[in-house]
Amino acid sequence: MTDFSTLVAGQRQYFNTGATRPVPFRQAMLRRLWDGLEAREASLLNALAADLGKSRFEAFETELGMVRAELKDAMRHVARWARPRHAATPLTQFPSRSTVYPEPYGVSLILSPWNYPLQLTLVPLISALAAGCTAVVKPSAYAPATSQAVAELLGALFEPRYVAVIQGGRAENAALLEEHFDFIFFTGSTQVGRTVMAAAARHLTPVALELGGKSPVLLWEDADLDLAARRIAWGKFLNAGQTCVAPDHVWVPARLRDPFVDKLGTYIRQFYGPRPLESPDLPNIINQKHFARLRGLMASGRTALGGGWDQEAGRIEPTVLVDVSENEPVMGEEIFGPILPVLTYEDWDGLLSHLIQKPRPLALYVFTRSRARAEQAIRALPFGGGCWNDTVVHLTNSRLPFGGVGESGMGRCHGVWGFRTFTHQKGVLHKYALDLPVRYPPHAGKGLGLLKKLM
Repeated sequence: MTDFSTLVAGQRQYFNTGATRPVPFRQAMLRRLWDGLEAREASLLNALAADLGKSRFEAFETELGMVRAELKDAMRHVARWARPRHAATPLTQFPSRSTVYPEPYGVSLILSPWNYPLQLTLVPLISALAAGCTAVVKPSAYAPATSQAVAELLGALFEPRYVAVIQGGRAENAALLEEHFDFIFFTGSTQVGRTVMAAAARHLTPVALELGGKSPVLLWEDADLDLAARRIAWGKFLNAGQTCVAPDHVWVPARLRDPFVDKLGTYIRQFYGPRPLESPDLPNIINQKHFARLRGLMASGRTALGGGWDQEAGRIEPTVLVDVSENEPVMGEEIFGPILPVLTYEDWDGLLSHLIQKPRPLALYVFTRSRARAEQAIRALPFGGGCWNDTVVHLTNSRLPFGGVGESGMGRCHGVWGFRTFTHQKGVLHKYALDLPVRYPPHAGKGLGLLKKLM
């Protein structure tokens, strides 16, 4: 195992030289990463196919393409993001000038998951490099081909004192968390997120946690069922449901359940053909452990669509469940697979009152033609982010902050929000020579009237 203490000390020593701070250096390193991605595109797409059975289109759409978009945004705007900005100064401090200096935290640790092993490794790395940090990157051992491809990519581009990749499993994760980093960015389960946060607390290290949860879809009675079914089916079965912001379950008015399920079936057949297990567009489940867990969840309720599987290939058909109780296993945990429970409600306001009692999810999706109903749900329910009349695609907009709240996480990524996550905002007040003596003792004889007006 690598000597992590030496590695982290080396990165801190390099960071302390100031070499990573100049904006032209950051821009050059981002450009270097761009060029490396261009040169290794085929090997990266092949690795994603090996780990998750992703088609080249889906792999580019959801992984490499998003990384490229983040890189473009960072290269274009990092000079502005990193520029000190002025802040207003209260009259009590006249004459003076206030400035906010964006300062990189320093040595960062990025722990990434297996479900989008390229995107969820490189997007936070882009933010770290744009911020002027160094980075130790730890991809998931559950996606070994992509982990190796990322290690080869970054190893060829950067010195380990600037960017280092550590491969391995839980032992390496635990050993890295013993080290003193200046910032930790973790993407994964809520359970492991608690472990990461507890480890970070030993060094009072700030963290960003991108977790998950049971992200619901709400259909109001005026929703365009055809549009909703098409976009929900796409968002749910993308990456075989192994997406942190995938629609976890759907709430529909009771009278619309069967028509909605029928339309889901139409689009599942349209997307994946009459035999989805043979479709080149349906990715596989990451491993047999998760396959067995999902097979157990399929026993909940009644199977209205799908339900087939191929254990040897690690594939499960897009499956829709109805007559599901919230007490059943499929509603007790984040599904993270191609299983979609469809539940019914009678009263919209009652549904919102019910959902507000639930743990705060990473995403919420609302389908309705009514702005009033959409905004009612968006304002009433706490969640990380989401869409009105679509699913998943909010995370493709780097101008929007992406992240969770409560049990679904903390901190933000993408675009300037990711830059800020890896940046300490240092406030400095520059006081000029002119001095007002009123603040200095002795205070006898000084009335409070003027002070109250100034403060």
